[in-house]
Amino acid sequence: MGKTLFDKVWDAHVVDTVDNGPQILYIDKHLIHEVTSPQAFNELEERGIPVARPDQIVATADHNTPTENQHLPIKDEMSRKQLQQLTENCEKHNITLYGLGHKYNGIVHVMAPELGITQPGMTMVCGDSHTSTHGAFGTIAFGIGTSQVGQVFASQSLLLNKPKSLRVSVNGTLAPHVSPKDVILYIISKIGTNAGTGYFCEYAGNVFEEMSMEGRMTVCNMSIEMGARGGMIAPDQTTFDYVEGRKFAPQGDAFAKAVSYWKTLPTDQDATFDKEYHFDAEDIAPMLTYGTNPGMGIKINGAIPEKGDMTFEKALEYMNFKGGAQLLDTPINYVFLGSCTNSRIEDFRIAASYVRGKHKAANVNAWLVPGSQQVAKQLEEEGLKEVFEEAGFALRQPGCSACLAMNDDKIPAGEYCVSTSNRNFEGRQGQGARTILASPLVAAATAIAGKIVDVTKEAVA
Repeated sequence: MGKTLFDKVWDAHVVDTVDNGPQILYIDKHLIHEVTSPQAFNELEERGIPVARPDQIVATADHNTPTENQHLPIKDEMSRKQLQQLTENCEKHNITLYGLGHKYNGIVHVMAPELGITQPGMTMVCGDSHTSTHGAFGTIAFGIGTSQVGQVFASQSLLLNKPKSLRVSVNGTLAPHVSPKDVILYIISKIGTNAGTGYFCEYAGNVFEEMSMEGRMTVCNMSIEMGARGGMIAPDQTTFDYVEGRKFAPQGDAFAKAVSYWKTLPTDQDATFDKEYHFDAEDIAPMLTYGTNPGMGIKINGAIPEKGDMTFEKALEYMNFKGGAQLLDTPINYVFLGSCTNSRIEDFRIAASYVRGKHKAANVNAWLVPGSQQVAKQLEEEGLKEVFEEAGFALRQPGCSACLAMNDDKIPAGEYCVSTSNRNFEGRQGQGARTILASPLVAAATAIAGKIVDVTKEAVA
């Protein structure tokens, strides 16, 4: 029987198997940041255990870092201490750190792919659930808890039960203005937030094959929101072209040799999956969420369901929405363009193409936060920074920013925020904040209008 992409990568990394039990999986790359690593470093210190492979670890500062005046001392005491601890631990254990101000600093799931650290066929982990982003390269990538961070520090391996396999196929032609973010929000709205629990998901079909790497990363990033351990897309020429020439990618003959191996990774035709879903691209439209989990999604010109369970009723009460209502024309005071889901240069190019020559509504606080220093540099070089500034957007420095309320970029209680991030949980963007997930295009259009507008009515650029 043929093997899936997931099987091929997983099986190549199995060090040993416990009889009738879990397997020991070797980890190629371990990404760390300031939030989940301190406790793991402390545990190693207490037990007198050295870091096994510091050369396979890459650190960055991103989660609770300020996105303004990063050259100044950090005001928040906890954030300051966490960043100081990360610096000290990396120096002590000889781990590469891209801290605040470094030209390679950025959100961990943005800077690692753009530096060529992420490559097909790898196993990658990080103390962050959205590590699934890296699966866009045909990589087994998933988030781990603090105790598992310690395991990888100590052994460069993890003791794991192999997840089951799931495939989501989308074929056909997407309508104008439908983005990768809309595709994944549509999928989650249809199968729910628990459909992927216990599974590793592969995305297949021409819609994903035709996506850019940035789009594939957006899709895989949100795999965790349907409960999956992670998501993957088979590497192809689009993948190889993206990786080639990046700082830490193989060079010359080594790259050609790597590509020869990467071409063997796609799922065999006779491979089978434990569960499958199929969708038609023509059924997908720009999406919005109306509730407090990413599965509560509707088409931009659709209506909120009339009724649901207790969770549904509680979500509508929190969001101050009514069943049967549309979200079009809902006044919005905050727009956030950023996060590890949608803070890459392609996302900002799409937003800039809409806002060029326009100005944001007076009532809107429009925050634009690049995912890395390199993206910030591209914004300037391509003239997009000027476009956004002329449109009245507040450009901030790289970081996780308003995706989560761990830094200064919080949404006030009771306010709506149309956000390009990945989660709309209660309080995710600040206590009492109300989050509506959307694509960069929908977020940009909202900022200009000061309310949610139907982008499907816009002329195609």
